[in-house]
Amino acid sequence: MNRFIVAIIISGIFATASSVGAEEEKAANDSESHGTLHKIVLYLPNRVLDVFDIARLRLRVGPGVAVDARVTEIASAFVGSYASVYAGLPGPRNRPMPKLPLGFESRSGVQASVIDASAAGGVGPDYGPAEIGAGLQILIIGLDIGVDPFEMADLLTGFFLVDLRNDDL
Repeated sequence: MNRFIVAIIISGIFATASSVGAEEEKAANDSESHGTLHKIVLYLPNRVLDVFDIARLRLRVGPGVAVDARVTEIASAFVGSYASVYAGLPGPRNRPMPKLPLGFESRSGVQASVIDASAAGGVGPDYGPAEIGAGLQILIIGLDIGVDPFEMADLLTGFFLVDLRNDDL
């Protein structure tokens, strides 16, 4: 009898998990299949957001000492620790929702290429996979700069309604 109850509970968990996955997949498909009117109405806002996705230029204020450099995600390195507020161009969105030009971020540890030994739970800067840039945090002042060539391509193809980054509204 106990095995029967356990089997029912387990099958219920898998059924719930698969229905949640199906709902998420349906939502993703719905967002990808916007109609023509939707694309026309949001054409200009999407191109403006694509322009802002190209560059990152942020001033950070908060305690810490850190340095990072990146030439794509594969050739990147970070060492240090900081917790700061930032203001400026946030860089690539990596998702449809726009980023605010100010916010909070923290990062701590060591990272080299895909090997990441940084502390979990940080609110990182969310770099694009093709981004080229650098960051520096000295005591209470920091700077983060970068440019993402793939975002340039996304902007150019966006003029022809092709969204390479899948980040249009």
